[in-house]
Amino acid sequence: MKNKIKLEQSWLNQLEDEFKQPYMQQLRQYLLTEKMNGKKILPQSSLWFNALNSTPFDKVKVVILGQDPYPTLGHAHGLCFSVMPEVKPLPKSLININTELMQDLQIDNSHNGCLQSWAEQGVLLLNAVLTVEQGRSNAHQGRGWEIFTDKIIHLLNSNKKSLVFILWGAYAQKKGVFIDQKKHFVIKSPHPSPLSAYRGFFGSKPFSRTNEYLKRVGVEGVNWQI
Repeated sequence: MKNKIKLEQSWLNQLEDEFKQPYMQQLRQYLLTEKMNGKKILPQSSLWFNALNSTPFDKVKVVILGQDPYPTLGHAHGLCFSVMPEVKPLPKSLININTELMQDLQIDNSHNGCLQSWAEQGVLLLNAVLTVEQGRSNAHQGRGWEIFTDKIIHLLNSNKKSLVFILWGAYAQKKGVFIDQKKHFVIKSPHPSPLSAYRGFFGSKPFSRTNEYLKRVGVEGVNWQI
């Protein structure tokens, strides 16, 4: 996996040994076998590590945790909740994120679902699982990606300070349970999914709260407009 995929240098410095671990070797073999068996794996392999390549370790100031990529061909590009620029209509969770952003900061992103500009400002848009089989949500859960992404969160928690972790929904909150809330600012709310957004995601103001905290600790806020 490491041989074929370019990983941004500051992340490679942190994670190089992880690619040698048995679980990563097993994950690589699983993905190769699935591909050989004709399964379509999303996103394309060059985008599996797009979250890390777009947001170097040294530049991370906000972390948003997602679950796994969109299983629709042409949607996922390696950033959680984000879709390729040409995708219409937007996924429902992303529509709800845009609705909350409009209510929170009067920023209208309804025209575009590509969050690449967030990533390039230091917002790590990290899914727990970095691949999926086309048409089958959660198809690659339990295959090893979660161990890898737990390692990423542990590194950020231990080696950086004054990060904002945005944990939407029970899955993200469980994955981030060990984050040191004395060192970092953790924002928790229900998931933006249509099933749960009305239970407290709407009105949670994650975007303004993030920028207020960053300002307090002397870090430039995020321009959420895309």
